[in-house]
Amino acid sequence: MTPAQSLVPPLLPLTDALLDAETPIMTTIDAPADEPGAEPALPVGSFGGKITVVAGRRSLREAVRYLSTQSMLGFDTETKPMFIAGRRNNNTVALLQLTTDERAYLFRLNKIGLPRSIADLLASKDILKVGAAIHEDMRQLQAAFFFRPAGFVDIQRVVPFYGFVEKGVKKLAARILHVHISKNQQLSNWESPMLTRSQCLYAATDAWVCREIFLALQKERPLTDAEWKQVLKNPLKSPAP
Repeated sequence: MTPAQSLVPPLLPLTDALLDAETPIMTTIDAPADEPGAEPALPVGSFGGKITVVAGRRSLREAVRYLSTQSMLGFDTETKPMFIAGRRNNNTVALLQLTTDERAYLFRLNKIGLPRSIADLLASKDILKVGAAIHEDMRQLQAAFFFRPAGFVDIQRVVPFYGFVEKGVKKLAARILHVHISKNQQLSNWESPMLTRSQCLYAATDAWVCREIFLALQKERPLTDAEWKQVLKNPLKSPAP
């Protein structure tokens, strides 16, 4: 085994053996205050629907039943950060977020693994999953779980067709949606026994806003067939700079 291979965590099986404990559904969490002393010039944009933290069988069944009927989802993941300078972050993905404009489901992968029913959603060509820098999410997910991703739309591949140079979600949200997206919770502990309300809102918003950016661009001008072909390339590969 090479030193590089020793840093890769072992593959975890897809599982439907979930925790029995359920996390209550939370509705319309108020947006947290942004950075101290900072007054954003734009209104704060945040997810305004129902947020469900999935950590058990009942909430998983509800999530799959709802998400499988959708044609487009917002997508993102969260991983516990590494705070030691110069140390590679070998933590596996702790949270998977899938959203519509009305509901957000936050799957605690560090507790339940990747259920086969959710892996099937991630592998479905019939359900678009819209996110940003998806190649990074895929790299981290596939370091721990095996599935064949399909139907992923990376907004970083989309925005150049509309003349945007910026590729960061925060800047794109400001330019396209005219809202300010807070990143206060980005480096919080996503493996905490209980996620805070602020963490849940941040996670839901991060996935939701990618979907909203894509929909806004599509409303301005639908992608051509040639552009779609470029957008739907292998999500495991990084978009061109």
